[in-house]
Amino acid sequence: MRKIYLAIVLLLNLNASAQVAKAPLKKEGAGPYTQLILRGVTMINGTGAPPTGPMDIVVEGNRIVQIAGVGSGMPINDSRRPKLKEGGREMDLTGHYIMPGFIDMHGHIGGTGQGAYAEYVFKLWMAHGITTVRDPSCGNGLDWVLEEKRLSAENKITAPRLFAYTAFGQGSKQPIATPEQAVEWVRQNAKNGADGIKFFGAAPEIMDAALRENKKLGLRSACHHAQMDVARWNVVNSARSGLTSMEHWYGLSEALFTDRTIQNYPLTYNYSNEQHRFEEAGKLWKQAAAPYSDHWNKVMNELLALDFTIDPTFNIYDANRDLMRARRAEWHEDYTLPSLWKFYEPSMVSHGSYWHSWGTEQEVAWKENYRLWMTFVNEYKNRGGRVTAGSDNGFIYQLYGFGYIRELELLREAGFHPLEVIRSATLYAAQALGVEKDLGTIEVGKLADFVVIDVNPLENLQLLYGTGAIRLMPDGKIIRAGGVKYTIKDGIIYDSKKLLADVKRMVDEGKSKTGWKLKQPGME
Repeated sequence: MRKIYLAIVLLLNLNASAQVAKAPLKKEGAGPYTQLILRGVTMINGTGAPPTGPMDIVVEGNRIVQIAGVGSGMPINDSRRPKLKEGGREMDLTGHYIMPGFIDMHGHIGGTGQGAYAEYVFKLWMAHGITTVRDPSCGNGLDWVLEEKRLSAENKITAPRLFAYTAFGQGSKQPIATPEQAVEWVRQNAKNGADGIKFFGAAPEIMDAALRENKKLGLRSACHHAQMDVARWNVVNSARSGLTSMEHWYGLSEALFTDRTIQNYPLTYNYSNEQHRFEEAGKLWKQAAAPYSDHWNKVMNELLALDFTIDPTFNIYDANRDLMRARRAEWHEDYTLPSLWKFYEPSMVSHGSYWHSWGTEQEVAWKENYRLWMTFVNEYKNRGGRVTAGSDNGFIYQLYGFGYIRELELLREAGFHPLEVIRSATLYAAQALGVEKDLGTIEVGKLADFVVIDVNPLENLQLLYGTGAIRLMPDGKIIRAGGVKYTIKDGIIYDSKKLLADVKRMVDEGKSKTGWKLKQPGME
């Protein structure tokens, strides 16, 4: 295991040295203003409350200072509306809906393998209303992420707010082999300015020491409980030691085993072969305790008592249950970089490109996997548990921004009411990050981060995709409705459709340089 751990540390350090291009320093968007009034909007505030409006929302600088109801089916009395001050700006948003800025709890900032650079990724996120992103692993290196975080906070680049969660062991000159070394690394990580740690698993005594020290220092944490360590350290172990959130579902199904202690691996299984890894992962929930059984309830109730957060990232495995759907998504033609499309294609090298021989049997198994997985996540929410929205995009045919909206759709499929979906994407994510005093809801005193759209997103979450949703009009004309109209971050107004047009320009430039045309794998 020391050899495996050393390999992981070396890989993380190599990835951190292979950094993508940073976002350019340039001022985009309008504002902030001494006063900004968003008039006549219908508000979904993120707390779980139903829509209400029309409302006038007043922002000064980057903070919300007033929320005023200005009508209830009766003509608006202008004399009761907030007054525009000299030098301020007002926007007529009659008929529009406003929500808190979305928070992506699992967002990787591109990668050299994908050829996805920071400006491309940031604008896809911002075009979909994502104003805050947790970067789990800091694949470009902690210093790189902290610099982009600073520039974003100063609004010198067009980017969401960033939270840097360093991969455990990143930067270490030697494998972390003792609890003492783990504590030392955690302390240094905090001194380096990280917001938290992303774990993948380690020896139990190392995980316990690192998690407890990290929590003691006031930092947050996330964990992908990888198969190489999950047999000896699962989600319940991590939660008891102070883990903030689990990523995906690894480690949860294993905690639910009752008639085994190890996943039912085929005897020819090789974890390094990703076809093996992901095909067999699709059979895990069938090996777990049945929904609502004693052990299933016991595990859930313990996680609830520990105030544990589940960040399921349903979307990133969506292709496993319908590969053609994910591969043929309509946005690939205009918004997927040629280099990223190449990365997605079947490969023995690219992570998440394990389509060596994927078909009916694998997809059927994964559909059942989702049914059982979603049952647990939905019931966890029903019992008061915190579930958040994270994308993990840039892999497995899931595109930044678009994949996040797909995540919202899949939470809906799991059984969440659309208002519960929005709460997971906003308030609950802010709570998991520990920033609910500033972010996550539309309330006086909080930062002015908003998503504005000219249709009701609760009726159809697909309206939030940059490509909108298809509608047939009474006159027989087919249109695209929706698409986020404005993304407001720190009181600065960004034209979301312009951001998406910028992304298309980047993709078009990539195509022209290479003469590339999108073709399905294996087709000439």
